[in-house]
Amino acid sequence: MSWPGDSPAKEGLADPAWNDVRQWMRPGTLQLQSLPPLALYVHLPWCLKKCPYCDFNSHEWTATAAPGEVLPESAYLDALRADLAASLPLIWGRTVHSVFIGGGTPSLFSPAAIDKLLGDVRAMLRLEADAEITLEANPGTFEKDRFRAFREAGVTRLSIGVQSFNDVHLKALGRVHDRSQAMAAVEEAARSFDTFNLDLMYALPGQTLADCEADVRAALSFAPPHISIYHLTLEPNTYFAKYPPALPPEDEAWDMLDRITEMTDEAGLQRYEVSAYARHGHRCAHNLNYWQFGDYLGIGAGAHSKLSFAHRVARQVRVREPRQYMERALAGSPVVSADEVPRKALPFEFMLNALRLRDGFTLQQYMERTGLPLSSIEPALARAAQQGLVARDAARVWPTARGFDFLSNLQGLFLPD
Repeated sequence: MSWPGDSPAKEGLADPAWNDVRQWMRPGTLQLQSLPPLALYVHLPWCLKKCPYCDFNSHEWTATAAPGEVLPESAYLDALRADLAASLPLIWGRTVHSVFIGGGTPSLFSPAAIDKLLGDVRAMLRLEADAEITLEANPGTFEKDRFRAFREAGVTRLSIGVQSFNDVHLKALGRVHDRSQAMAAVEEAARSFDTFNLDLMYALPGQTLADCEADVRAALSFAPPHISIYHLTLEPNTYFAKYPPALPPEDEAWDMLDRITEMTDEAGLQRYEVSAYARHGHRCAHNLNYWQFGDYLGIGAGAHSKLSFAHRVARQVRVREPRQYMERALAGSPVVSADEVPRKALPFEFMLNALRLRDGFTLQQYMERTGLPLSSIEPALARAAQQGLVARDAARVWPTARGFDFLSNLQGLFLPD
């Protein structure tokens, strides 16, 4: 059968020396005194239906499979194992602190497949004993006892893509589940996991402030330890970008965000990141590592990596199309681009992440994770403080309430000239 996507020739092959750690350890202009924490991201690319707002590397299984063909769990796990094995020289001896299995809809994979995947990870990596292991799941793939089986396979944290508890809005978003399925999935997650996350969206087509409040109230009724709430945006190369729906006016969206923040705070959840709210002890360790400019190895179709070495920071991207990824991972060449992050781009890349956090970052952390001196950001920090976008003391910088509201403007101050 044929699969969609670019050919290997069109996508290009990464330099085979990518996995030769010697080229990344050669002398350079940066001086990283220590390496940041390391996380693992695993991408499982298939879903039941491509949502019209989604710009992730997800592929409808029914649109690409032959009649009666089943999800190629075993073949894909073989590819992931080969991908991970080829990447080991780049992270040799480093401890992995968290694992995130994203997609797509990873819960399409059976609990047995997830158990096998995590077994391979533990066998090949130095995984911290109490590492957070998150699996994304959708109510549309929910079966009773399935979540419990994921827990038994080693998953410690479930992230459920609810998006809304309103059937009208779910239909507008192209979701495959309804309100009753969402409620049942969250109930099962609460029984099976000590910590879990609910993904919600606001400023949806036709949504009112009262509708938004009802969604948040429904989510809070389960006493979730963590909620992620995102403003619906029309991303390029999506169905919604081509055929944009009518969204609430901007001032109404701001009212929704204000009410979300009030309701979550009243329920005991702290807004610790622009879109994340958590009870004490339930912040997402994996996402915190991203926002604190930690390292991550990404394996799977279309996965991205950011890895630090003594004198440089590097990024890599894997081939996006699942069938091509499997073929090329087994052949030892899943990477389609591998580049050193330019020195002048590092301040912006750091701030793009760190300023999303309510607590901001320490000046020591900036120097350790970029290998740059404070002089590289002092002029931009001074402008940000002058505009009331950040506050600081001798050790730390953090966004003000105004900085949170105008985050893009704040981050833009650190763009290279």
